[in-house]
Amino acid sequence: AALTVRFLTRRFIGEYGDMEFIYSHNLTVDGREILFHIWDVPNSQGHAEEGSSEEKRIQWADSFVLVYSICDRASFNILPLKIQFIKAAKEGQTQEKVPIVIVGNKRDLHHQRAVSSEEGRLLALSLDCGFYEVSAAE
Repeated sequence: AALTVRFLTRRFIGEYGDMEFIYSHNLTVDGREILFHIWDVPNSQGHAEEGSSEEKRIQWADSFVLVYSICDRASFNILPLKIQFIKAAKEGQTQEKVPIVIVGNKRDLHHQRAVSSEEGRLLALSLDCGFYEVSAAE
């Protein structure tokens, strides 16, 4: 949520509850006006099942940004399963590659790091995803 709000408003707000939000935002990219619809969903540790609300979100979206905290190994460890679930749901229908980006957040808290940058890059490479490390706070 902090990363989404930072993208939309350029402001940082540090604490959020576990609520879902859908944002709409216009942005000019390469001279073209683009309308983004962002479905910001808090992390759920449970496994997704067919017909679940997670399945509906996956069908709704055209691309995915999966954010983990570099200070929280558990948030990183669930990514492979989530990405496999997304790919199975999206690519199984169209045979087209679904755009997925993995983002390690909280780069400013490097002294509390539990997941190395190299681990994030290797995971993204192995799953054919993009990769970035950022700090919503900075």
